[in-house]
Amino acid sequence: MDIKAVKLAIIKMPLKHPFTTHLGSVTEREAVIVEVEGHNGFIGYGEGVAFSSPWYTEETVQTSYHMLKDYLIPLLKKKGISHPDQALELFSSVRRNHMAKAALETALWDLQAKIEGVPLSTLIGGTRESIPAGVVVGNPNLAEALKQIESYLEQGFKRVKVKISPEDDFHYISEIRKQYPDLPLMADANSAYSLEDVGRLKALDEFGLLMIEQPLGYDDIIDHARLQGQIETPVCLDESIVTFDDARKAVELGSCKVINIKIGRVGGLGEAKRIHDFCHSKGIRVWAGGMIEFGISRAHNIALTSLPGFTIPGDISGSDRYWEQDIIEPEIKVENGMIKVPDSPGIGFELNRKRMKEVTVFEERFEF
Repeated sequence: MDIKAVKLAIIKMPLKHPFTTHLGSVTEREAVIVEVEGHNGFIGYGEGVAFSSPWYTEETVQTSYHMLKDYLIPLLKKKGISHPDQALELFSSVRRNHMAKAALETALWDLQAKIEGVPLSTLIGGTRESIPAGVVVGNPNLAEALKQIESYLEQGFKRVKVKISPEDDFHYISEIRKQYPDLPLMADANSAYSLEDVGRLKALDEFGLLMIEQPLGYDDIIDHARLQGQIETPVCLDESIVTFDDARKAVELGSCKVINIKIGRVGGLGEAKRIHDFCHSKGIRVWAGGMIEFGISRAHNIALTSLPGFTIPGDISGSDRYWEQDIIEPEIKVENGMIKVPDSPGIGFELNRKRMKEVTVFEERFEF
């Protein structure tokens, strides 16, 4: 790939409403935005989805920036690649730091699609023209959560995910089920439980949940296999799956029936597609999780979920879900619960330069 320069920017923007799990609340979001400029005039966009603090994974915005600046960009400059599917091997000398790798790797995929003049979804083998949109309700207040669910259903969202913890899980889910008996509903535990809570989790079987996401340890696949053998509700793994081999081992152990694929968590679009292809061949359902991200990451998620194995609506809502104004144009919109897969080259969106200038707190450019 003929690369002219890479540009990094740290942006910061307040959320329209706080997003809360048992691990804490997010009221403001930072991210690293990557631009890879080709000599042909095309620009590929990527987004680092690490949070400001290491509550989800060990990575942060600052550590991602450090890895990009001091290791990943120099590697790309020194060795180069001819296609983005070589990025995983190129970056393999750097342990983990998957969100930093994905930020640069996804920008390379966008650039490649633009060079070839095809939509990114087409380049990776996507088959859908539109995808169903799901939404997350991160509000511990039941009355407010019910109001939010009602609002989202009126907007046409196809699936709702709620955050749960041992303190009030049964009551919380049962009240939602009373009001919405046929709602496609899933629960995300963010590792709030242990095997001592099997009884609590088994009690949720009666509610017909699509899945319980990551109920046990964030890095576990052994205990989840024991849990899945004792409950009817499908277990979905999220944080435990950071590589293709993690997914393979979890499936072989029977640790889950569903896998949440996040591009940033697994180190890029190439690895995400490998996991999708494997799960699709094994009959394991997959869906795309959200990271309270900006439009660049959402655009990559749209391309990813155009692949045939994504049969569960992902956490891909419109730009107005979190932001007064997103950093892309046009902004992502949900219409009748669906999001159109762009048919223009690359991710199908451009940076809103005026908005970027307003929310950028630091930027740096690296010539090749």
